[in-house]
Formats: sequence, structure tokens, C-alpha cells
Amino acid sequence: MKIGLIDCEAIANNKKRYPNLALMKISAYHKAKGDSVDWYYPLLSGEVDKVYISKVFSFTPDIDFPIYSKEIIKGGSGFAITVNEDGKEVYNKDLDKPLPYEIEHIYPDYDIYGVKNTAYGFLTRGCPRGCKFCHVQAMQGVTSVKVADLNEFWKDQKNIVLYDANITACKDWRDLFAQLSESKAYVNFSQGLDARLMTAEKAEALKQIKIKEVHFAWDRYEDKEIILPRLKMIKDVTGWRSKNFIVYCIVGDKERQVTDEDLERVYSIRDIGMYPYIMIYNKQDLPRGHKLRKLQRYVNNKFIFQSCNSFDDYLRTN
Repeated sequence: MKIGLIDCEAIANNKKRYPNLALMKISAYHKAKGDSVDWYYPLLSGEVDKVYISKVFSFTPDIDFPIYSKEIIKGGSGFAITVNEDGKEVYNKDLDKPLPYEIEHIYPDYDIYGVKNTAYGFLTRGCPRGCKFCHVQAMQGVTSVKVADLNEFWKDQKNIVLYDANITACKDWRDLFAQLSESKAYVNFSQGLDARLMTAEKAEALKQIKIKEVHFAWDRYEDKEIILPRLKMIKDVTGWRSKNFIVYCIVGDKERQVTDEDLERVYSIRDIGMYPYIMIYNKQDLPRGHKLRKLQRYVNNKFIFQSCNSFDDYLRTN
């Protein structure tokens, strides 16, 4: 068979910066069967037997060019998440197309993205948090469970990027952290770790893993009395420097403006020796020059954030 692949995010951004894990697994599966697999281009590919289209984000534009194929399969959270009459994103189970077991658990074909020394994958699926701006719970379940061992998608690469939503909530975290430590590879918990579930034991296990930068999140101001002490403890136990810590802060999910609580989160994170990182909820809906966008530029540029003491000072000079 002749198989075509379409990565909607890569086309929208005119680059393949983040490999699509599902497409890499689909490619590996078909190549193992002796099928030919390549990226689909309407003017170059001609007619193919099957085209897989994957989209991660709901706001990514759909494909607007003709597809000449006997069969077209669409999948990914970008298709399963739709907008209802109230303008809110909802998970539509009928549009979700999880990979069959034999594809889900195959070693990815990194060659289609030209990836040489980085492995990508999930060790766990699911999250108990149910944050209103996140669809992980609806798509993967309310419990974080182990779904793979590291060697399912890693073969001695120097870097590992994990897509797990909440590995610290998994009962098998000791085993998984040990696998990551034993790999001697640099590990990127790309979706962050849940600071609210961190203990001194978990922090000590984390310390044994090679990490250039570890991400946490403080999204709800109401969690202040839990988050800040845990972040301080993690920094003390690991002994890592400030540059090793990034704390995601979502803004704009309640009010479409910069609030005092937003600023308190930002300054408190800086005060304990970590770097905050602003994530704007539905950023694509905000006009250029919006104050939330300015807050993001101020905080996420480490040089500016260190040299300008407050957001008000930044606004006066920009």
C-alpha cells in the first residue's frame, strides 16, 4: 500500500518543530508491513491508498487542499475537541480515534521527522485534576496509570521528551522515575510535574534524573498555601539552581485582564528562586497589544524579567 501522512500543525506553522507521536507510530506500523510511507503533498504524491491526518490543537486550521486517496482517516485531540454553541471547547468522544493496540505500542518511526537523538512518548496516561481548560481527563481518564515502559519508545537516545499529563499521580512513579534515572538521558517532562503531589521522596528521586529544566505549574491562585511550600521544598531537596526551574502560570482563564492574583503568583515564584512562565488561555482570541500579551512578554523573557523589577515598571518603559 501507498500511505500518506499529514501533520496539520507542521503545515500551519510551516515547520515540523514538534514531532507528532501518533504519525510516527502509524508510519512504523505500515513500514513493518512493507507499505511505502511518506508525507502527503497533493501535487507530488498523486493518488495513494490511505491518508492519515492528525491534528493536536482545535485551533489549528483544517487542511484546505484536495486529497486524492481511497481512504482518509482523521485523528487527534484537535478533531475530538469541538466548540459548542456557547463557544466553549468540549470533548466529542465520537470524533476520537485512539490508535489500535498494535500501533499504540510500536516503536515510533523517528526517521520521518529526521529526529536523531531524542525519544518521545508516554509512560502514563490520565490525570485526576480535571482542570477546566484541559481535556486530558475527558480523553484519558481520571486516574494516572502506567501505559508503557521506557524501552517502548527509547533506545539509548541522549534526550527523552515525555508527554505525560501527571506522572507524579501514578502509583508506579517509583518504577518510572528509576527507569528514567537509569537511562542516563536528559529528561524533559514537557507537560510539567504536579507540585501539589510532590513529596521529599519524589523530589529526591527526581534529583537522580538528568534534567536541564523541570516544569511545574501554579494555575489556581487558591492553591497558594500548597504550591509555594512544595516548590520551596523541591528546590531545597534537589539543590538545583534557579535556571533549572520553570513554573507555568495560566492567565486569562477567568478574567481577560491582568489581575493582582496573576502578579502575586509571578512575583512569589521569583521570590523563591524559580522562573514563572505565562501561558495565556485562548491566546489566539486576544488582539495584539492586549495587556495579557504584554505580561507574557515581560515574564517569559528572562533578561527583561530579571532587569525590570515589576510589571508596572515594564509598562512605563514599553
